[in-house]
Amino acid sequence: MRMSLYVLAMGHGHGHGVSAVSASQKQLKRLGWAFGVLLVFLVVEVIVGLATSSLALLSDAGHMLTDVLGIGMALAAITAARTSAKKARGGGSSRTFGLYRLEVLAALANAVLLLGVAGFILVEAVGRLADPPEIAAGPVMIAAAAGLAANLVAFALLRPAASESINMRGAYLEVLADTIASIGVLLGTATSLFFGWTLADPIVAVAIAVFVVPRTLRLAGQALRILVQQAPADLDIGELTDRLRAVPGVAEVHDLHVWTLTSGMEVLAAHLTVDAETRTDDVLASAQRMLAERYEIEHATLQVESTTSAVRCQELTW
Repeated sequence: MRMSLYVLAMGHGHGHGVSAVSASQKQLKRLGWAFGVLLVFLVVEVIVGLATSSLALLSDAGHMLTDVLGIGMALAAITAARTSAKKARGGGSSRTFGLYRLEVLAALANAVLLLGVAGFILVEAVGRLADPPEIAAGPVMIAAAAGLAANLVAFALLRPAASESINMRGAYLEVLADTIASIGVLLGTATSLFFGWTLADPIVAVAIAVFVVPRTLRLAGQALRILVQQAPADLDIGELTDRLRAVPGVAEVHDLHVWTLTSGMEVLAAHLTVDAETRTDDVLASAQRMLAERYEIEHATLQVESTTSAVRCQELTW
């Protein structure tokens, strides 16, 4: 298991550094392939959608546009984060944590884009319900089928990484929404073609928008949770504190902070008070092992204080 755990014992630093790689960076090639595939078929859907006046197809193209922009931002964020991290490891950089938060900002931007597109489609669809235009079903179905094929390829590329990174999850959710949207466009256009029901096109567009909104809000909530530095949602702070306190020799745990830098990179800082006769090296080794094995903490800063030492931390006023 990869670990970079930094410890501070009574003012003497002792560190073991291993270059960290975020979950998103591991999937850079998959993200690049998905970007290229979607960009090609985005152009096809926009051209056909404008030529045929199909709101459902333009809705699908709009979501595909957010995919392309979102994945493009994700790629840029990952590249910038990796470059900044290399500079930080070289020393002298003011970005001591790199630019990993750009990945989270990209996920939040993706969510905002999706909500904007969904709102536009809903407004446009309401206007068309009263007077639905005629749709050239043949070209729309061909373009929607091509878009579905592109989305399925991107879906297969991104799905394995969706559980590892909020950045990848944002891209994955957008592609998932597009996949369903392409299926909806095909069904709606087929309904118009075979049954002459022209309302199918705006209704499908509304259904796509309604499907996307709750998933987008969930993604935005996850990104905001990281940006405001809340503890990871699946981490029990009380249990973590008890486990640190249960480390042999530890008498007290205080000033405990846990937050997420970006997906797959949790950060912890804490002060441990130990008995005077306790070997601090043993305490640090035990705490390090517990954090790695139980919580997969990859970066922690632990300050060890003696119960009898005059050098004790001051309680903060904020």
